[in-house]
Amino acid sequence: MPAEWHPHDCCWMGWPCRIKTWGERMYEAKLAYAEIAQAINQFEPVKMSARPEDAEEARKMCGTQIEIVPLPMDDSWTRDSGPTFIIDRKGKLAGIDWEFNQWGADYPDCEDDADFARALLNHISVEHFKAPFVLEGGSIHVDGDGTLMTTEQCLLHPNRNPELDQEEIEQLLREHLNVHNIIWLGEGLMDDETDGHVDNLACFIKPGAVMALISSDPEDENYDVLQDNLLRLKHAKDARERSLEIITVEQPEARWKEDERLAQSYINFYLPNKGIVMPAFNDPVHDNQAREIFEKVFPDREIIQLDAQEIVMGGGGIHCITQQQPKAFVIS
Repeated sequence: MPAEWHPHDCCWMGWPCRIKTWGERMYEAKLAYAEIAQAINQFEPVKMSARPEDAEEARKMCGTQIEIVPLPMDDSWTRDSGPTFIIDRKGKLAGIDWEFNQWGADYPDCEDDADFARALLNHISVEHFKAPFVLEGGSIHVDGDGTLMTTEQCLLHPNRNPELDQEEIEQLLREHLNVHNIIWLGEGLMDDETDGHVDNLACFIKPGAVMALISSDPEDENYDVLQDNLLRLKHAKDARERSLEIITVEQPEARWKEDERLAQSYINFYLPNKGIVMPAFNDPVHDNQAREIFEKVFPDREIIQLDAQEIVMGGGGIHCITQQQPKAFVIS
């Protein structure tokens, strides 16, 4: 599995359609998706999947530069329901179709999403491998150099693969993604509907280096969890036995939806060719601090920072709604 900074052919997204997810904010969510698609399209082509009955609306709202691909779907979290793209030793593109059980069966009426990865891979005529266990793309990060990062809360959760223990899950990850070392973080953000996806906590920014979310407030509900994950990263080594360089980013100010805290994170960003599309949360102090860190970490990339509050209200972030298709390099 290539790292996310490997060159991309395109980015896949999915048009919002699930009333239970977006409710009365459906139109605002669609505007946010269109804005993110247009931003990414400045760096690489975007393919927006949409239910056939929504395809014309998606074309009108996204604009002519975004390709609309009619496919059956139930929701719009392409990172999780879509395929994970891989490249074989000869440079040929393929895709892994993980079992998808709606984040532990929290959303039981998502049959089309369970088949979405296969349908997408068939549409682009890419070889597809069916994986025999439950996994969402947002639950893993790789460095492209043999190291994978995930969380115990998600991958070891009994609502994912209760028949598998940690050692068996590690072996399956090695077999399917050609990774050699697995770094286990602990818990995820408070009230994260995904049971602790790693893409809200930490990500690789290059081999041997990670960016991690922190809280500097000991009274904050996420403080202990983020401190524990930071300690794990400080003690971790990658597949080449390197200690990790760690860049920390302070979490934004807490916000709530009814009685649940929103899982806001600057780590939940997308890395298009030569660019960064990162979130803002109407928190000028932390938004600006995060952007300054990104500018130092990615000096050769153009940064676009967009309001991600509508996406977070639905339960995810910019990384959650995108899926990179890496560029193949077939060796004859």
